[in-house]
Amino acid sequence: MKVKAPESFTYIGGKRAVLLLHGFTGSTGDMKKLGKYLNDLDYTCHGPLYSGHGVSAEELAKTGPKEWWGDVVNGYNFLKEEGYEEIAVVGISLGGVFSLKVGIELPVKGVVSMCAPTQGKSIDRQKNRLLNYAQAYKKFEGKDADQIAAEVKLLEEEPMPQLKDVLNIINETGENLDLITSPTLVLQGRLDDPDYTESATAIFNEVDTQHKHLIWYEKSGHIITLGKEREQVYEDVYKFLNTLNWSE
Repeated sequence: MKVKAPESFTYIGGKRAVLLLHGFTGSTGDMKKLGKYLNDLDYTCHGPLYSGHGVSAEELAKTGPKEWWGDVVNGYNFLKEEGYEEIAVVGISLGGVFSLKVGIELPVKGVVSMCAPTQGKSIDRQKNRLLNYAQAYKKFEGKDADQIAAEVKLLEEEPMPQLKDVLNIINETGENLDLITSPTLVLQGRLDDPDYTESATAIFNEVDTQHKHLIWYEKSGHIITLGKEREQVYEDVYKFLNTLNWSE
């Protein structure tokens, strides 16, 4: 079965713009419901799909975080070119790392980091995530168990040097959190892995702004934009965005 690939999305609203960033092995589908929620409340929302994402794991493995970061910057510039002078950024998982990196390197009204790591500790963890994605994608394609196992084994034997680059961009961003001076909201699922829950506290403590908040979701894991408490997540993001010093 041919799988329809997800795409970047843009929901046109008012003058206030939000850049929405998905994670590694994720897609814009992780951020669309949040984007629609904010758009209904008059925010313009743009969610770029990173290179290699939303397609096969083999295609994803040919890309790396330098390209993905380029897609983030292109998404930011797209909003600028469309005339949006004021932009907030919201990201989940690696997209949360990218939202923090945007806060470090580009002018933004505010930063929302959801379930983002601040320390890249294990290449094996990243590879396992890619292999799990490969299995799920191939199953969705309708391939049988033997074919899936054979193809995943071939993928597992690939060297994938870009996975080290993933760790590097996580670590570099985590080391420069004190350069973030924009208002910052940190959202974290309590049921997520300890590396992420510890990172949430580190982000909150290290960003250099008095306008910051940390919110926990007791019944949620990693992708909180699609989890049990997603409606509360959307509301909390909206409330935070409304506290920002927009010009209008």
